[in-house]
Amino acid sequence: MPTRSQKEIASIINQFIVYGDFLVAVPFGFGHVNDTFQLTFDQGGIRLHYTLQKINKNVFTDPVKVMENVDRVTAHVLRKIREGHMETRKRTLRLLRTEENKPYVFDGNGDCWRAYVFVEHARAYEVLEDTDQAFRIAEGFGEFQKQLIDLPGDRLTETIPDFHNTPKRIEQLDAAIKADPLGRAKEVAREIDFVMNRRAEAATLLKLNQEGAIPERITHNDTKANNILIDDLSGNALCVLDLDTVMPGLSLYDFGDMVRSATNPADEDEINLDKVFMRMDMYEALVKGYLQGAGDLLTAAEKEMLPFAGKLITLEIGTRFLADYINGDTYFKIQRPTQNLDRARNQFKMVASIEEQMDKMKKLI
Repeated sequence: MPTRSQKEIASIINQFIVYGDFLVAVPFGFGHVNDTFQLTFDQGGIRLHYTLQKINKNVFTDPVKVMENVDRVTAHVLRKIREGHMETRKRTLRLLRTEENKPYVFDGNGDCWRAYVFVEHARAYEVLEDTDQAFRIAEGFGEFQKQLIDLPGDRLTETIPDFHNTPKRIEQLDAAIKADPLGRAKEVAREIDFVMNRRAEAATLLKLNQEGAIPERITHNDTKANNILIDDLSGNALCVLDLDTVMPGLSLYDFGDMVRSATNPADEDEINLDKVFMRMDMYEALVKGYLQGAGDLLTAAEKEMLPFAGKLITLEIGTRFLADYINGDTYFKIQRPTQNLDRARNQFKMVASIEEQMDKMKKLI
C-alpha cells in the first residue's frame, strides 16, 4: 500500500479548491498501478470524503494528456446524465480543480496528483457475487461506451499506445524472454509455450478493425469488475472508475476484459487453479447486460466476436503478467515474489476454461 505522511497529503490536497478542514488520509483500494488515498474533511461539523490519487508516471509518461482525456470524458458523461435526468441513479467521477482551473497538481518530485469527490454509498467488487451484479456491471460499461459515441473535439490521446495490441504484447514477452534479467524464463517454459501455441490468433480483432468490419470507438480498456461502483441500495451500476486508459479502442476489448474478470470466481492471484474457471451463468448475464447497455451501438461483427474477445483479452493479460514476472516485476505491484506468475497462471487457466466452453458461448450469441 502507498505510504505518505499526513503532512505531505495535506500539502497536495490544499492545492485544490476544497471547502473544509483536512482531517486524515488513509490508503484506499487495490489498484495495481496508481497510489490512492481516501481523505476525510470536516465541513461545518459534517464529514466529507475525497479521493486523492498519484498517477504512476512510469506507466503514464504524459500525465497531463491523461488528465485532459479524463477531464473531457467526465464532463461529457455528466452532461449526458443531466440531459437524461439520471442524477439520482447515475454518476460520474467529479474532478476537483485548482485556483488555476486545472484538474491536477504536481508535487516537488514531479509526480502528478488528481482528486475526486468520493462516491458515497457504493462499492466495487473484486469477485462478483451473483448474475445480477454481472448484468448490472456489463450494462454500466455498455452505457458508458454509448455515452461517449458523440464526444466532441479531437480524437482522445492514446495514453498507452498499443495497450490492447495482443501481438505486440507477445513481442514484449519475446523481449523479456531474451533479456531474462533474473534468469526466470527457464522456470516458466510451460507458461511460455501456452502463449506461443495461441500466437496465431493474436491479431484477429486488429485485422477485423483494419478491414473495417469492427469500428474504432472510445473505450475504457480496463473493465475489471472492480472498476465500476455498484449502488448499495439499488444494486445498479452507478459510476465508472479508473479512467486513465479511456481512449480510442475496440468495444470487444472492453467486453473481453469483463469476461476475464467477472466470470472468474477466484481472486486474480489465486494459486489453487482448481478454483479458477469461467462461470457460464455469469457470462450469459454479461452478454445480456452489455447488449442492454450498449443498445444498437454494436455492429453484427462485434456481436459475433463477443465469445472470442473474452479468450483473447484473458490471454493478453496473462501474457503481460508473465512478461512482467520475467522482467522482475517492474509494472504490476506485488505483495509476494511470485504474485505476477500466479496471476499469469490464473489467466491461462481461464483461457483454457473459455476454450472448453466456446461452443456454448457462440450458441448463446
